[in-house]
Amino acid sequence: MKIAKVILCLTWLTAGSLFAQEAKVTEIFSKDLSDIPGKEGLMIAVDYPPGSADPVHRHNAHGFIYVLEGSIVMQVKGGKEVTLTAGQSFYEGPDDVHVVGRNASQTMPAKFIVFLVKDKGAPVLIPTN
Repeated sequence: MKIAKVILCLTWLTAGSLFAQEAKVTEIFSKDLSDIPGKEGLMIAVDYPPGSADPVHRHNAHGFIYVLEGSIVMQVKGGKEVTLTAGQSFYEGPDDVHVVGRNASQTMPAKFIVFLVKDKGAPVLIPTN
């Protein structure tokens, strides 16, 4: 009976992680930066459902993150993992690899704004290993 309960718990946990929702990204504003040739500013809103996490990636941009609601966990390669709450911010540089990006909660959503200074027309996110 004890083994059956353990299997049931593991099945429930696995099923929960299989159905975790992806982050919703909404473009808010973009603007060519005429005084910085070839660059643009892009502002996006990111909604993390409970338990949501990003794959390891990079932006090849300067990224300024500001948390609006909930709490998120962020880390770039070589940096410390930090948990941010509403009103706190985070920075990623053009050479940084974003190794941790996730909602800190399994039950509450989180929302944050990202402002990127990037190459004009370049992708926002580049998956990496």
